[in-house]
Amino acid sequence: MKGSNTEGKMTGLPSVLYEDNHLIAVNKRVSDLVQGDVTGDLSLDTILKQYIKEKYGKPGRVFLGVVHRLDRPVSGVTVFAKTSKSLSRMNDLFREGKVKKIYWAITAKPPPSESGVLTHFLKKNPRLNKSYAYEKPLAGSKEAKLAYRITGRIEKYYLLEIDLMTGRHHQIRSQLSITGCPVKGDLKYGFPRSNPDGGISLHARELQFEHPVRNEPLRIVAPVPEDKIWGYFSGIDSPL
Repeated sequence: MKGSNTEGKMTGLPSVLYEDNHLIAVNKRVSDLVQGDVTGDLSLDTILKQYIKEKYGKPGRVFLGVVHRLDRPVSGVTVFAKTSKSLSRMNDLFREGKVKKIYWAITAKPPPSESGVLTHFLKKNPRLNKSYAYEKPLAGSKEAKLAYRITGRIEKYYLLEIDLMTGRHHQIRSQLSITGCPVKGDLKYGFPRSNPDGGISLHARELQFEHPVRNEPLRIVAPVPEDKIWGYFSGIDSPL
């Protein structure tokens, strides 16, 4: 597999998991903002444009396309496109469901069975920036589906491995919450306590897809954040 796996040297740059002429993937940290918003906080796309400009000595403006977004309190694999061609093709892969998305989530309560498929209908409330899950479709709702299995447990917590089959707003957070096992630290969706870093224990562990230009399989895996509980589970690598 061509491409480089290097640590970013710029201040504020997260670990670079994969990079070639077409794509760059980084391990987003909790609180990193993928794309600029009303907060005005420095975003990953801006940081990465500067990184590319400096690393390759590019004059003028640098193209960088946001392929997909992770919620701000979520960590893990985030991919950006370095050309308009790769951006268009990556958008097609996501839209057509040809990207396998594996997440890890830590919860204090287990789901009803060791493994299964959750199907709900999600409706977003833009004012609250929250999605509500329902058993039956409502006007304006969208079907949300994920597969999960319990892959680890310690005295107080469970590790769930999730195959995200659709890509709805706050989907994993909302579906796990209504199932009775909200993500650790996720106050918005019912967990009673926040995490010390202000994030939630939801990690985009892995993306698998066909390279948009080289047409070869690509698997990008992100190490979990450095904390005690994630550290216990970090030796597990068992994609669905």
